[in-house]
Amino acid sequence: MQPDSSNFIVLPTTPMSTDDARPVRFSQTTITELMIPAYANFGGKIHGGILLSLMDKVAYACASKHAGTYCVTVSVDSVDFLQPVEVGELVSLHASVNYVGRSSLIVGIRVEALNVKSNFVKHTNSSYFIMVAKGDDDKPATVPKLILETTEEVKRFIEAMRMKEIRAKVKEEMDDARSHIEVTRAQEILKDERCIIAVAKAY
Repeated sequence: MQPDSSNFIVLPTTPMSTDDARPVRFSQTTITELMIPAYANFGGKIHGGILLSLMDKVAYACASKHAGTYCVTVSVDSVDFLQPVEVGELVSLHASVNYVGRSSLIVGIRVEALNVKSNFVKHTNSSYFIMVAKGDDDKPATVPKLILETTEEVKRFIEAMRMKEIRAKVKEEMDDARSHIEVTRAQEILKDERCIIAVAKAY
């Protein structure tokens, strides 16, 4: 069956990788692991921390393959646990580099759980890991450019750019909010919240 040409961008013949540019497919990584009883919480579901650890592992593998050097996690975008993962399921974590800066990479991760008895696959998590490449001197290292070969890859790169801009704006607003918290008006500000002020100083 012929692929849908609307999903692809016509490019000159491109090698799998060069010294200064690599396609998304070069570093795409999937890790699959069986969920064993030791991974479960008291409710019988898999610990969120286990899944986060696996996500960090696949993000590192993906980013390092593209960068060609050691990478570290510097930030993780919100992780929403959409559905619980059960003991006995096979969890697959699919990672792709969505964006690169000079030394930073944004890795998109999709987590799916397979019930081996029913063959049913459910989407349990999606997240974005912000990684930074490190050289042998432990300083940020320049990463290869990203070759975008499909319209979906172009879309993800632009989305990542927008997310980066939004994160910077939110951080600036949060820093501003922290510096202007009016503790002297705590009783008034918190009157409808589920907290009790029990400090010695009267407000």
